[in-house]
Amino acid sequence: MRRRDFCAGAGAAMATAGMARRAAAATVAELNPPGVRTAGIRMLPVMGGKYKVWTKRVGPAGDDGLKVLLLHGGPGFGHEYLECFEDFLPQAGITFYLYDQLGSAYSDQPDDPSLWTLSRFVDEVEEVRQGLGLDQFVLFGHSWGGILGLEYALKYPQHLRGLVISNMVAGMAAYLRRTESLKVLLQPANRVRMAELEAKGDFDNPDYTRIMMEDAYPQMICRLKPWPEPVTRCFARANQAIYNQMQGKSEFLVTGNLKGWERWDRLHEIAMPALTIGAQHDEMDPDDMRRMATMMPRGQNLFCPRGSHLAMWDDQAVYFEGLLRFLKAV
Repeated sequence: MRRRDFCAGAGAAMATAGMARRAAAATVAELNPPGVRTAGIRMLPVMGGKYKVWTKRVGPAGDDGLKVLLLHGGPGFGHEYLECFEDFLPQAGITFYLYDQLGSAYSDQPDDPSLWTLSRFVDEVEEVRQGLGLDQFVLFGHSWGGILGLEYALKYPQHLRGLVISNMVAGMAAYLRRTESLKVLLQPANRVRMAELEAKGDFDNPDYTRIMMEDAYPQMICRLKPWPEPVTRCFARANQAIYNQMQGKSEFLVTGNLKGWERWDRLHEIAMPALTIGAQHDEMDPDDMRRMATMMPRGQNLFCPRGSHLAMWDDQAVYFEGLLRFLKAV
């Protein structure tokens, strides 16, 4: 190809890219009334503008300072249980963004099973990053959000200043070993009944739900009594269709399309500063969280001795002291 033709082609490509960016900006503007203050809330287009997702900026509005994008767990849960971050990050001068993934809470909730895949959610995070104008930011992922965060960091490392993986191991095999070991914590009668129901695949049985909500979750999900309102609100609004398709119908089994997911062999590619957060009573083995940190070139680990899966609630002081220390260093 002649240089002139190459330059002409490159110029056309740049013009096309510029038009695409302007079109995306116009779409964002159409979803958000200009000049109206909305407490940091913006609706952003995803999938080329076919759907919209809910985001909220908390903290200073300027371009200066560290920015953190939070990826909530689930899949199919919403941002609500992460609202406690509002009491810690802004006070440290850190701006963060809450975001409901497509199908969750305040975002659009299309009835389309083809949308609920890991690869599509990774593409969605990139669209949200572009819509928010973020670059060289810290990506925080909790639970399922940790899976999403790892995948994004492997595909789009050039945009990240740091990565936080909270309460999520790097593969389903390790997760299942841990959850199986935690069954000994259940009351003996509940262990027997759970085994019967799992053998029959009867996960919709009211007994299964009772055992999970009254015996399992209070020990390994959140150990506060009662649960904080944002946590109960989040559980009440969960999109079970997404959870069932990707995770399955049980916390102790993975039968959805996340079955077989493993990324231990690629942790060495995570070159940016990274923090893993584990907890003593979590459904993720804290030793696995430590091992993840050692396998990332710039990884470090935070351990919450009183925490469970929602350690940002039940070991709050340790959790946020360690998280803020990492963010300030980044």
